[in-house]
Amino acid sequence: MPKIVDHQVRREEIAEALWRVVRRDGVGAATVRSIAAEAGWSPSALRHYFSTQTELLAFAMEHVITRVRARIETTVFQGPVRVAIRALLEQLLPMDAERRAEAEVWLQLTARAQGDPAAADWLRQANDGTGEVATIAVRALADEGELAAHRDAEFEAARLHALIDGLSVQLLTRPESMPPDRMSAVLAAHLEDLAT
Repeated sequence: MPKIVDHQVRREEIAEALWRVVRRDGVGAATVRSIAAEAGWSPSALRHYFSTQTELLAFAMEHVITRVRARIETTVFQGPVRVAIRALLEQLLPMDAERRAEAEVWLQLTARAQGDPAAADWLRQANDGTGEVATIAVRALADEGELAAHRDAEFEAARLHALIDGLSVQLLTRPESMPPDRMSAVLAAHLEDLAT
């Protein structure tokens, strides 16, 4: 009887191997050969799924997006709107080991994507996803009367998006200056400020 291969499981294995290489050795070391070795595969087996390094890196970014989206979709956000919105936004921030791994991979892949036209689409998708969550957050605040009338919702969504990105980079580059509890406090203060 022929062996049945679950291609999605195999792709997940590849993604996890890629993440380990990127986190340990940097994105420059994420070659088809090194990822295959990390996954315990032959390079030719890996090329069955990804023929180029760009395809492999695009899949890694897609994997980040998929993980974050799944976590958001399966989390129940309760309490007053500001508390629920803060909990939603914290899903995008590196506040635990899982989210830190996602942010580290995201940051390295973002740096790698600069000047690579083939990478532009997945970079845009990741950026659009954060922007979408920021927009949803600001709209929810406005709907509940937690956004001051003089504030422009579109501008505030862009500002919130920049805050999320900035907090993530701050924690990744200088973790001692922005531990998770301080990051949460900065986000809470920003959400409170939006109502005034």
